[in-house]
Amino acid sequence: MTLPVTAPAIWGRIPPRNKNFTGREELLTKLKAGISDQVTAVLPHALHGLGGVGKTQMAVEFAHRFRFDYDLVWWVPADQPSLVRPTLAALAPSLGLPPATTLGVEDAANAVLDALRRGDPYRRWLLIFDNADQPEDLQDLLPQGGHVLVTSRNPRWDGVGHTVQVDVFAREESIAFLNKRLPRAISEDEADRLAHELGDLPLALEQAGALQAETGMSVAEYLRLLAECTSQLLAEGKPSEYPVSMTAAWRLSVNSLAEKVPEAVELLRCCAFFGPEPIPREVFSRTPPGMGQPLGGLLRNPIRLARAFGEVGRYALAKIDPPSRTIQVHRLIQALLRDELSPADQARFRGEVHMLLVAAMPAEDAESPSSWRRYSELIGHVGPAAVAESHDPEVRKFAVNIVRYLRLSGDFAFAQHLIERLVDQWTADSGENDLDLLEAKRQFGNILRDRGEYGAAYESNLNAMERTEALVGPRHRMTLQLLNSLGADLRARGDFADARDHDLRSLERHREAFGETSIDTLRAMHNLALDHGLNSDYTKSKDLHEAVYLLFGESPEANATHITNALGGLARAVRLCGDYGEACDLGEEAYAKAVDELGAEHPLTLLVAKDLAIALRRAGELERSLEQAQEVNARSVRLFGLDHPDTLAAAMCLANGLRSTGDLDSALELAADTVVRYPKVYGSEHPYNHGCGGNLALLRRVFGDAESARRLNEKALAGLEVKLGRDHHYSLTVATNLASDLKELGEVESACKLGRGTLRRLRATVGDEHPMTLACAANLSVSLRELGEEEEANGLYKETMDVYARTVGLEHPDAVVAAESRHLDCDFDPPPI
Repeated sequence: MTLPVTAPAIWGRIPPRNKNFTGREELLTKLKAGISDQVTAVLPHALHGLGGVGKTQMAVEFAHRFRFDYDLVWWVPADQPSLVRPTLAALAPSLGLPPATTLGVEDAANAVLDALRRGDPYRRWLLIFDNADQPEDLQDLLPQGGHVLVTSRNPRWDGVGHTVQVDVFAREESIAFLNKRLPRAISEDEADRLAHELGDLPLALEQAGALQAETGMSVAEYLRLLAECTSQLLAEGKPSEYPVSMTAAWRLSVNSLAEKVPEAVELLRCCAFFGPEPIPREVFSRTPPGMGQPLGGLLRNPIRLARAFGEVGRYALAKIDPPSRTIQVHRLIQALLRDELSPADQARFRGEVHMLLVAAMPAEDAESPSSWRRYSELIGHVGPAAVAESHDPEVRKFAVNIVRYLRLSGDFAFAQHLIERLVDQWTADSGENDLDLLEAKRQFGNILRDRGEYGAAYESNLNAMERTEALVGPRHRMTLQLLNSLGADLRARGDFADARDHDLRSLERHREAFGETSIDTLRAMHNLALDHGLNSDYTKSKDLHEAVYLLFGESPEANATHITNALGGLARAVRLCGDYGEACDLGEEAYAKAVDELGAEHPLTLLVAKDLAIALRRAGELERSLEQAQEVNARSVRLFGLDHPDTLAAAMCLANGLRSTGDLDSALELAADTVVRYPKVYGSEHPYNHGCGGNLALLRRVFGDAESARRLNEKALAGLEVKLGRDHHYSLTVATNLASDLKELGEVESACKLGRGTLRRLRATVGDEHPMTLACAANLSVSLRELGEEEEANGLYKETMDVYARTVGLEHPDAVVAAESRHLDCDFDPPPI
């Protein structure tokens, strides 16, 4: 039985087939045989040759001709290495993976590469990396398991994969191409002479054929003009890396177009200062203020503009793609167009491109994922258009927004590469005390923090803030934005008290500058609420989170992210206060809102879901909590990787859930792995590292190794005391568990002494009726009874059970353990910072 032949399920970004494609049969056969002979594809195949020989067209033809052999075909422009990951990331939804808007570009691209290597869901796939330069630029981005085709002018690809050399046409191919390209027949002798004069270069032949087709020019006339143009070029004596035949053919086409539609040449020259990637037609739909003639006049007349686009396409000087509404100029033609212009004209066209890019910037802020598609269309033109070199404030704002888009969409590597380039260029152009430069440095600090370089982020932001304040004063918005960033840096470093003190001052300055209800002030309030929670002042944290949530709800500037984040913060603060039932109710509402408005796999949704899992566990709904924690952890691993801070927190939440439901082996394995990973992200002395070490100690004691647990808890407690002091909730949690270790080891008197001191501190820190206080009291009553202090033990036990009865209820798992005179185990869940 013969199976039906079907087209690829995924057919993405493939340029349209050239209807005039001719020849190359031997090369295509060789390429197909080479790829098909591989049992398991481990090396890429590279089409190598000089510019203009048709490598890209051959790759396009290969994709179209053999598309039925694949389930997936995907085109990756590779001349700018920093754009490769975003293009790969765009494939994610087609593979059943979360999109880059949810996952971030880096993680989405990595997920795509992993899926391709595994052949899930498609085993037969073809990736084409067009115009790749250095092989090392694509290291780790060429997946195995399918077919990879590369086009490049760099001969070094020969040492990386299987190379197929693409040269100029054979003469018979040139003749066949011209006969197909020209609407009226020419003799074989005429075609032979034309091919000879143009060096059989496919791009030059395309130019010649298009010009003759449009003008009806005879071959003899074209050859005469070509000879004159060639002589003129040689007389000019300008050095050029391009074949003279190509330059002459191009100049003839441009001259002819200029006679027919002069404005079209202006449009074409403007396109030469964009990147070689497709340019959205939408870029030319607005006339920026200050755009001069003749381009400004052309943009204001849609009929003339449409004709100009049509003419440059008919002359084969650009590729017009109506379905995607883009125009694309071959990089060789772009270079020739630029080289013909004086420095002054080059600067003028570059400035016009900058104005067009600014005008094309999305109206929505880069924070909004709805703006990301447009930013992704513009990103490929930022480098080639030399945006970094502009002194215009609006152009610089556009450049910073591009960086913000890259950062917010998760492409941290490209964001850092671009911001470093901007900082270097603007420092050289404008000096250290330039406001645009300082805004770029603020973004640089944010990126460093995103990448876990907390110390460097703090130093960068501190320097930028001091310079900004000296330049524009303490009430300027940028000064205060940098002030807010410093608070985030301090939290990320684990300096919780310093962060709180800093953010108290920051909030007052925000109120003075912007008022009580501005978005900037509300963000500062939210940060301070986080600080209070991280410093064990849970009531203050709850009250401030509640105020922030209500004010965000009344603000016309607030979006779904603001409100969901505020509600999630409130639910967390309520849980930290010990009000577990209310925390579950708020958490359910926050989670439903996040799923509805942000999506199930948005990072904020997963954060809210994790907090809900913790609240459910604390409330005693262990099975529901475990199910939620398992789902959050699985999604976090898939979306962010194992070493992301959100994944580490989700893993610790799951380990605690597994322990609570009795799956001790899995809990120990996961906790031990997570404890090893934490220092890689936060450093060895971060409070979260020590808190999670206490969780591992707890499990070691449960498994009967109380001595190992004691050593781990003593180390964790010492580290937390240095960083946070003894009266912090985290320190007291570890101390409570350490007292249990001592009791288990038979050191009951030491356990009671430690328990008494810890209980006193807990009552002062979180209150008499907080669940953590009750756990410590219940444990102490057990140790006191074993020590023979019956009266004190009985009084403490009765007092504790009375509080359990009127708070969480005697059916709560903690109350059940306390009633049975067993020791309660107290775990730690790292909150967001």
